[in-house]
Amino acid sequence: MLTGFKRIVRSGWEKFARDKSSSGAALFTMVIVLSVVAALYCFQGASSFFVSSLQESVDISAYIADTASSEDIEKLEASVKALPEVKQAEFISKEEALERFVNDHKNDEVILQSLEVLGQNPLSASLNIKARGSEHYPAIAEFLEDPSLSSVVSFVDYRDRARIIERLEKLADGIRGAALFFIVFAGLIGVLVAFNTTRLTIYSSRDEVEVMRLVGAGNWYIRGPFLMQGVVVGVFATLIVLLFMFPAAMFLGVRVSSFVPGFDLFQFFASNIVWILLLQLGVGIGLGVFSALIAIRKYLKV
Repeated sequence: MLTGFKRIVRSGWEKFARDKSSSGAALFTMVIVLSVVAALYCFQGASSFFVSSLQESVDISAYIADTASSEDIEKLEASVKALPEVKQAEFISKEEALERFVNDHKNDEVILQSLEVLGQNPLSASLNIKARGSEHYPAIAEFLEDPSLSSVVSFVDYRDRARIIERLEKLADGIRGAALFFIVFAGLIGVLVAFNTTRLTIYSSRDEVEVMRLVGAGNWYIRGPFLMQGVVVGVFATLIVLLFMFPAAMFLGVRVSSFVPGFDLFQFFASNIVWILLLQLGVGIGLGVFSALIAIRKYLKV
């Protein structure tokens, strides 16, 4: 059995090396398919990063009444942090709020002069809250607006931000849906193209198959080289795409970061190189073998 397997492996390699036209076409096709797969993986990473950035930018604030005591504020902060829907809660004092406001408007002389005229800090202390998901903000707002907390919480700005949060969630869902659509679409195109390439390979080898039949070769000895050729094409295509992707990721990194600020394409590619390698090997070998099986079943008749 081992001897037969070695013969099939050797025959598949010889078929790949000998049939330069069909092997070259299959390799070229697989390189394109795997390039699309790698690009979609990076696109998924960029879109996930962008969605996370959108979600991180969303928060609500509970403004603290000036008459609230330090003990009441500490109890409120502890209660909010204990909520399962809350990811993070940060207390900002009146002084810190004023400092941030002045820093954000340091180039606006009119606002700075207005603060000097007032002669006091017009801002309120607040509790800035980030939820584990945008769908949790209504429950958090309902908790903060409870009448029992009216002596501590003077205002919750969720109602003002509800539309923005809803729009950002719809945008995030749209990005996820678009990424999934492109992945499925590219997968279907890859199967069709690989299938047609294998079909042409079988057609060009019809005389060789007929000779093998005449000398009494078994079905798997006839089919095996085509399957092994698919494996070889998948492995070589993976190596070629990986060699191409490193300089491409470096070249496109700056351009991608202009569309998705904070996302480093090359760092993402380098840190996920193992997963990308396994994905491409799986897709490359899987497509090669799967398409070969379909084509063999339909056209080889053995």
